[in-house]
Amino acid sequence: MCPPSHQVSLSCSVSAEVPLAPTLDALIMLCFSVCVCPSAFRWSLGNPENFALQIADATNFYITEKNRNHIKNGSILRLTTSPVSKPTAVQLHERIQSSSMDAKLEALKDLANASRDITFAQEFINLDGISLLTQMVESGTDFGDLLSFTLTAFVELMDHGIVSWDTFSVAFIKKIASYVNKSAMDTAVLQRSLAILESMVLNSQDLYYKVAQEITIGQLIPHLQGCVETDQDIQTYTIAVINALFLKAPEEKRQNVIRGTTPINDEMAHQLYVLQVLTFNLLEDRMMTKMDPQDQAQRDIIFELRRIAFDVECEPNNSGSIEKRKSMYTRDYKKLGFINHVNPAVDFTQIPPGMLALDNMLYFARHHQDAYIRIVLENSSREDKHECPFGRSSIELTKMLCEILKVGELPSENCHDFHPMFFTHDRSFEEFFCICIQLLNKTWKEMRATSEDFNKVMQVVREQIMRALTLKPNSLDQFKSRLQNLSYTEILKIRQSERMNQEDFQSRPILELREKIQPEIMELIKQQRLNRLCEGTCFRKISSRRRQDKFWYCRLSPNHKVLHYGDLEESPQGEVPHDSLQDKLPVADIKAVITGKDCPHMKEKGALKQNKVLELAFSVLYESDEYLNFIAPDKHEYCVWTDGLNALLGKEMTSDYTKSDMDTLLSMEMKLRLLDLENIQIPEAPPPIPKEPSNYDFVYDCN
Repeated sequence: MCPPSHQVSLSCSVSAEVPLAPTLDALIMLCFSVCVCPSAFRWSLGNPENFALQIADATNFYITEKNRNHIKNGSILRLTTSPVSKPTAVQLHERIQSSSMDAKLEALKDLANASRDITFAQEFINLDGISLLTQMVESGTDFGDLLSFTLTAFVELMDHGIVSWDTFSVAFIKKIASYVNKSAMDTAVLQRSLAILESMVLNSQDLYYKVAQEITIGQLIPHLQGCVETDQDIQTYTIAVINALFLKAPEEKRQNVIRGTTPINDEMAHQLYVLQVLTFNLLEDRMMTKMDPQDQAQRDIIFELRRIAFDVECEPNNSGSIEKRKSMYTRDYKKLGFINHVNPAVDFTQIPPGMLALDNMLYFARHHQDAYIRIVLENSSREDKHECPFGRSSIELTKMLCEILKVGELPSENCHDFHPMFFTHDRSFEEFFCICIQLLNKTWKEMRATSEDFNKVMQVVREQIMRALTLKPNSLDQFKSRLQNLSYTEILKIRQSERMNQEDFQSRPILELREKIQPEIMELIKQQRLNRLCEGTCFRKISSRRRQDKFWYCRLSPNHKVLHYGDLEESPQGEVPHDSLQDKLPVADIKAVITGKDCPHMKEKGALKQNKVLELAFSVLYESDEYLNFIAPDKHEYCVWTDGLNALLGKEMTSDYTKSDMDTLLSMEMKLRLLDLENIQIPEAPPPIPKEPSNYDFVYDCN
């Protein structure tokens, strides 16, 4: 059956029986010949340069010469209009300006979807599409879905790192901030607005000051107080804005806020102070603060712990001899489980956790007094060496909780852990500690541990906490309930079950086989990386200008001794010959490979510092402290080039793609080699070597 004449979509399956694909142009012409073949379908399509192949899945990415090798067997391809042809980019540019609301909405939906592809994004931006979208937002005439898809398209286009954030007007910033400041706003619009503000703050110091003037604490707090089950995305984006504001605040003002020396009537300082409490920044400060053993105020906290536990009042100075009082204090501090019985303040000089551990202990003693007294008295009265030291346990537990929650670490784009229970209490971290210290005491008793088993108990407690957090409890009560089901006995059962599932691949012979195979596979990966460098890659020159049309090409010589590179007028359709690349860099002159924010072109004023660009930047340092700077077109090319350059320098290849390739190839090779041993038990130790025979008369004499 023939499709109607206006249908321009052709789906085809890439079969495993088809040989390696020729050039993309040839593949398009093949599809095009089917379309125009007069004896077949007669679709009446002309101008093949206006068409491209597209993956027919949720991504809808266009197939280019760079990514065509990633097409999997069985993938469905669609013949569609090319993003670099005028019909696609220009038509969408015109459609989003339609006077019909319905037509405009459909156009914005198409734009938001198409903008995820960098090929289309580049062409749309070249038509000054970003300016058009900002004008539509500033006009304030669009609401609901129209505004939502406008902001979505804007975010997708900006995420490619083609346009600098410094180019936007104050009016646009005020408009985006107004969507955040409104008490009732469409969820999608609010989410996109928060994402835009976060990127503005992170990518420009000037925009930070402008955003900080528009966003108030009164408008951010309600976004964190929503329902934890339905508003997680909003809360996550709000935290991202909070972190960005704090990270970009001037260092002096940020430190003053942490120390509490900034006047409270300073609006921005007050906002930052509250934001810190919400994002554990104050926890970080307390964690990195040592206790001063001579500070009387800090020592009074320890006296308070002793008073609550043993129901004693502070004795007057003239009550008994000094030696008697010292002996009494030492006895009580030992019962409290401190390492230093004479001066427990010394226990809190280690950072982390510093003073944060003492804060947690005091909170537990005051707000959960019965549980605190029970734990201290229960362990101080034992005579069988199975007492759990409360002081030492609290210090180590606080340190562990900071590691689990990554307190003190900078926010990471790659981390997506979200724990809604921390939004359900004003002192969530302290309450978290109170639940975990009771768990530790319970687990200690279940394990019948002694002081020598302290580290083993802490490992089990960490596993209990991590497994409970993995279930993402919505409240602290739910977290506590989950821990009740993770007793020491249950943890042993879980470990046994996991061990049984992995036993085949953890036996000694299998591990030895893996170690033997790994160097062979690593050499295979190395050769693949070097071959890719020999093919070369086209890189885009990126500056602070809106339009980026300059390209340069770099490739490794076949003998792996020279890097050839040079400028290009336009993006090449295939490999660029060595002869046409004017510059050379001997591999022997390369000193090091630098990546990310340490690259010199990422430190330059006006350089684009979007997270996506930082992740793709790397530089080659060679003699006389000169640099050859790169920004890879995508993550795959970044890993290929950094791996290949490190291999040339004799260094380890550490990229995510190398780890993934190693795991995949090693797993396949292991399964192939063990295929004939299925259902055969492999002994842990090799069979014994038999004794030598008494004579060798049984050997056949060839003569």
